[in-house]
Amino acid sequence: MSEPQLFDRVAIVGCGLIGSSLARAIQRGAMAREIRAYARSAESRGQIIELGIADSVHENPADAVEGADLVVLGVPVGANETIARAMAPGLAPDVTVTDVGSVKQAVIRDVSPYLGSGMHFVPGHPIAGTEHSGPEAGFADLFENRYCILTPPPGTDDAAVERVAALWRRCGARVELMDARHHDKVLAITSHLPHLLAYTIVDTAANLEESERAEVIRYSAGGFRDFTRIAASDPVMWRDVFLNNRDAVLEMLQRFNEDISQLQRAIRWGEGDLLQSIFHKTCEIRRGVIEMGQAGTFDAREPTKQDDG
Repeated sequence: MSEPQLFDRVAIVGCGLIGSSLARAIQRGAMAREIRAYARSAESRGQIIELGIADSVHENPADAVEGADLVVLGVPVGANETIARAMAPGLAPDVTVTDVGSVKQAVIRDVSPYLGSGMHFVPGHPIAGTEHSGPEAGFADLFENRYCILTPPPGTDDAAVERVAALWRRCGARVELMDARHHDKVLAITSHLPHLLAYTIVDTAANLEESERAEVIRYSAGGFRDFTRIAASDPVMWRDVFLNNRDAVLEMLQRFNEDISQLQRAIRWGEGDLLQSIFHKTCEIRRGVIEMGQAGTFDAREPTKQDDG
């Protein structure tokens, strides 16, 4: 027997990788009667129409959310306030609003002021993604066996939280609830710092002499290839992530700087035992990732972002 419909009308405001994947998953699971979409550019609106992943596509956020009982914000973190202000006139009085960004304190700060007293806000973060972006990059299986963290502010309606959680479970995700501040600190080390390092390492290679740079590209080993894959993620999204989670990222970056200094000293002074001890510890972390089923696969659509934005 098929599962019941969760929502009548869903509005997806921003149909990039995550938004378009969610639209596909909602269609596949018959979770809503109607899907409406907003996209800023005419090119993206045309792609959404061609792909058939929404019943209607709008260039005005207020038009897109009109009559929706669920609104999903899928825009870069830095655009949330502008979009929330623009869509506010079209929101239904009892709408549930959620998002898919990888920074949660900032979205609560930027969106909450534009929601009425009868509206429900359940911020969310599906920890899934690839280095690709745009409506055509999405696929319905993106969230299978991935975590989705919800960070509802204190006092949020339990029924609204459960409806959003049910949506993500139907998409194949494992749902967890977490405090927004704690989420931002955890993601600073599991996602944001690795992306920052990948961008830095690849940028270092880009700044080499032309002949050396060509050899780096030609003889890329597995480690550097993985860094280039991560560093190919959406620049606008990641700019906004770092600017909107700066305190947690800077804290983790400081810890990393201290650890890299320790490694630098160990290499300089030939402290092989210390190096081996550190490497054993990191192997244990890798085993834990594998045991939790979060190791992924090394193909072009492997989740890299923890999205993430």
